[in-house]
Amino acid sequence: MIDGPDFTSAVRAIVADDRDSLVRLVDGGPHLVRTASVAGAERESADIWFFAEIAHYLYAGDTLLHMAAAGFRRRMAEDLLSRGADVTARNRRGAQPLHYAADTNRVLPGAQAEVISILLKAGADPNALDKSGVSPLHRAVRTRGSAAVATLLAGGADPCLKNGSGSTPLHLAQHTTGRGGSGTPEAKAEQAEILRLLMAAGAD
Repeated sequence: MIDGPDFTSAVRAIVADDRDSLVRLVDGGPHLVRTASVAGAERESADIWFFAEIAHYLYAGDTLLHMAAAGFRRRMAEDLLSRGADVTARNRRGAQPLHYAADTNRVLPGAQAEVISILLKAGADPNALDKSGVSPLHRAVRTRGSAAVATLLAGGADPCLKNGSGSTPLHLAQHTTGRGGSGTPEAKAEQAEILRLLMAAGAD
């Protein structure tokens, strides 16, 4: 159980892309859109909080909007926002829903860009930093998502913003991420496009 059976069911509905069930749950319990998980992934128990369908962990403090963003569930994000979900809610690591939407854990560039756009239009800060000093743009660059990078830059993300380690998006784009598959032709193509986007935006 995450924070009551209804919240747990709502998370599962998002993961399963079951919009009807999600809407039924939040309409029956309006408080759910602003409820945050009281538990989540820790180093010693991370596996039980990983949802393979959306390739993402749930952390303490995550809201339903965090999970919809992580899953690139555009219509669900719209449903939650129209019912009062907080686009600036932070989890225990300081991550907002936009940070999750910027993680390119799956190759769904169109869906990812749509969710990012929806969150930005709802008032998400493209330059918000989590507790590690990482912005959504830093995440998008590091996970090699050029569509996410383009959408964030168009939405006002600062191409020169340094992360907590002092690296700019351009620095992150120029170096190997260490992620699996980073040497594939696809990843290299994404890297090249990200470098082009950042340079065009005035990154240094």
